[in-house]
Amino acid sequence: MPARSARRGVGQEQEDTMPGSTEHPGAAGSLDDVLGVALADTVRGTGASIGGLYLIEEAEPVLRLVALCGLPPAFTAPWRRLPLTAPVPVADAIHDDTLVSVAGQEEMARRYPRAAAVLPYPFALAAVPLTGVRRSWGGLVLMWPAGRPRRISPRERGHITSSARRMARLLDDAGRPPALPDVPRVVPVDATRHPAQTGLAAADYLERLPEGALALDLEGRVTFVTATAARLLGRDADRLLGTRPWQSLPWLDDPVYEDHYRTALVSRAPVSFTALRPPDQPLTFQLYPDTSGISVRVLPSAERTEALPQPTGARPPVVAPTGRLYQLVHLAAALTETVTVRDLVALIAHQILPAFGAQGLVLSGVDAGRLKITGHHGYPADVTERLDALSLDTDLTPAGQVLASGTPAFFADPAELATSYPEAPQISGKQAWAFLPLIISGRPVGCCILSYARPHTFTADERAVLTSLSGLIAQALDRARLYDTKHRLVHELQRALLPRALPRLPGLDVAARYLPAGHGTEVGGDFFDVLRLNDTTAAAVIGDVEGHSVAAAALMGQVRTAIHAHATAGAAPGQVLARTNRLLADLDSELLVSCLYAHLDLSRGQASFASAGHVPPLLRHARHPAAVLDVEPGPLLGIDTGDDYPVTTVPLLPGTTLALYTDGLVELPGSDVTRTTADLAGHLDTADGHDLERLIDRLVRHTTPGQHTDDIALILLRVSRLRGAPA
Repeated sequence: MPARSARRGVGQEQEDTMPGSTEHPGAAGSLDDVLGVALADTVRGTGASIGGLYLIEEAEPVLRLVALCGLPPAFTAPWRRLPLTAPVPVADAIHDDTLVSVAGQEEMARRYPRAAAVLPYPFALAAVPLTGVRRSWGGLVLMWPAGRPRRISPRERGHITSSARRMARLLDDAGRPPALPDVPRVVPVDATRHPAQTGLAAADYLERLPEGALALDLEGRVTFVTATAARLLGRDADRLLGTRPWQSLPWLDDPVYEDHYRTALVSRAPVSFTALRPPDQPLTFQLYPDTSGISVRVLPSAERTEALPQPTGARPPVVAPTGRLYQLVHLAAALTETVTVRDLVALIAHQILPAFGAQGLVLSGVDAGRLKITGHHGYPADVTERLDALSLDTDLTPAGQVLASGTPAFFADPAELATSYPEAPQISGKQAWAFLPLIISGRPVGCCILSYARPHTFTADERAVLTSLSGLIAQALDRARLYDTKHRLVHELQRALLPRALPRLPGLDVAARYLPAGHGTEVGGDFFDVLRLNDTTAAAVIGDVEGHSVAAAALMGQVRTAIHAHATAGAAPGQVLARTNRLLADLDSELLVSCLYAHLDLSRGQASFASAGHVPPLLRHARHPAAVLDVEPGPLLGIDTGDDYPVTTVPLLPGTTLALYTDGLVELPGSDVTRTTADLAGHLDTADGHDLERLIDRLVRHTTPGQHTDDIALILLRVSRLRGAPA
C-alpha cells in the first residue's frame, strides 16, 4: 500500500486521541477551559511530560481527576477517584499544604509502595496543593522523564507553586469548582506542526529506508505505517491503521509488549525490545516517545529464534489488558490496607465502583444463616431494609445462588435479571448488576453486589477482574469483621473496668476522661477512680499498668478493686498503696503498676498524696498559676513488698484545682516532657469560671491535637467550698 494512503489526517488523529476534549481554550472561555489552559501552561513551563489536575468533591472527601495532559484517560483508572487519606503524593501535599516531590522510582517504592506497584516506571514526580483563600480546592500532579535532574530546583519549585496559586485564584474567583467529569478531560499541549508538504516529503523519505516505521498516538493506536513496516509485521497497512499493535497482531498479544509501550509513555525515555514473529523471525522494536505520541522503528533482528511448537488444537490463553492488570494490583493493595468494615465499604464505594463505572453497592456478610447488610452505597434506606437479613437460600435475588455455587452472576439489563428473578429488578430500580460471592476456602463469607444506573454489558476482562476481586474482598471482609468484633469486645471490657459514674460530694466538682490509644485493638492499662468515703472526704486514684493486653487489663481491674477496698476500709494513703503492693506480690504478676492516690479532706482543708512512681499531679490555687506538685514517690507497685510509701500533704483552699493524669498526656513523640507539662499547666490556668467538663476537653484537645500513641486518663478536681467537721 502506498505510504500516503497509510496515513491518517491530523484532525482525525486529534479526535481519536482526545475523546470528549474541546479545542485549546482561550482565556475568555469557561472555568473548564481556563483551568485547562493553566494546566497546559504549567506542563510546558516546567518541562513536565505529564500533568494532572485533581479537585475535591464537595459531597465527600474524595479527589477527582478532572484534567490530564500527556497521558490517555485509560491509564488513569486506578487514580481517577482517590480518598483524601490515600497514601499517594497528591493527598499528602493537600493534607500538609506543601509541595511533595519524588525523585525517582526507588524513592516512590520506599515512600508510596502502593502507587509504585501500579507505576513501575522510571520518572520523577511533584504534587502541590491548590490552596485558596478559604479552602483547599485540590491538587496538581506533574511528572517528568527519567533523565531529568533528580531534585527540583528552587526556581522550579517557585514556578510550580505559583502555577498552583494561579489555579486556586481561578477557583476562588469562580466560587465553586466546575462540574466533575467521570473521565478526565484531555488537555492538549501545543506542539509545532509541519506543513503538509514537509509531512509528505518525510513520508517519502521513510519509505526509501530499509527499516520499517510506525507512529502511535498516546492511546497506542497506529496513525502511520510504512510499506516496509507492514511487510515486516505481516499485515496490510489498512488493517494496522487505527489499531493497537498488541490487539491487531496476535503474536504481540502479551502484557509484556504492551507494558513496553506504557514504559515509554510514562518515562518518556526510549525503549527497545525484541519479539518473535511466527514462525521464526525476531523483530526489534525501538520506541521514541514525546508529548504527541511514539515513533517506532521496526528492524529484523540478527538473531533468529526457533518458534516453540504449539500443541495440536491449543489456543493461546486470553490475557487481560495490562491496564486491567495494574488496576487489579492497585485495588488489591488498597484492600490489604482496610482495617474495619467501614473502611472496606468506603474503599469499594470510592475506588472499585468508579473503576468499573458502577453507582451502587450492597455488601452483606453471612450471619446465622442470613445475609446481613454491613454497608451500602447508592441505595435509599427502604431498599436496604428490604434486602437486609435475607436467608442464604433466598430466591428474591441471585445472592443466595451465587453463594451456593461460588460463581459470580452478571446481568446486563433488567430483562436478563427478571428471567430468573422477576421481583429483583423492581426492588432498587437499577439497570445492571454484578453479584460476587465472597468465599474463603469453601466457607461463605458474604456477597458483594455492584449495580448500575444504566444497562451495562460486562466485558470478558471486567468479569475476570471482578471475579479475582471477589476473593480479595472476601478476605478483607472476613478480616474487618474479626477486627470490629475484637474492637467491640475490647471497648466493652475497658468500659466494664472503669467507673460507670463519678460520685457527687458537696463542695467538690469532679470531671474525668479516658482516651484509648489511637491505634490497635489491645485494651489499655490506664485506670482511674473517684471514691466518696464520707460526707466530707473523698479519694481519687489514677494509675497505669505496664503494657497493652488482656493481662494488663485484668491486673488493672484487680488493682482498682484492691485500692477501692483498702480506701473504703479507712486505710491511710501510704497504707492503701502498701497493701495493694502486697496483693500484686501474691498474684506473682510480671507487670508493674504506677499509681497516684489522693485523699481529700474538705473538713480540714487538706489533701494527702501517696505515689507509686507515678507522674506528679498539677495543683492550682485560686488566682495563682498552676504548677507541678512535688510529691515524694515510692517504688512502682509489684517491685518490693517491704517498701513504704511516703505521704505528701498540702492545704486545700476554695477554688483549688487538681489535675491527676497518666503519662500518655504529656509524653508525646518528639516532644520534651517538661515543656509539654508546662504547657498543660498553662492551659489549667484558664480554669477560672470554666465548667470542668469543658476544661477537661480543652486540656485533652490542646495537649494531643492528633492521634495519640498511648492511653490517656485524666481527672480534674476543684474545691468549690470547704465544709466544717461533722458534729
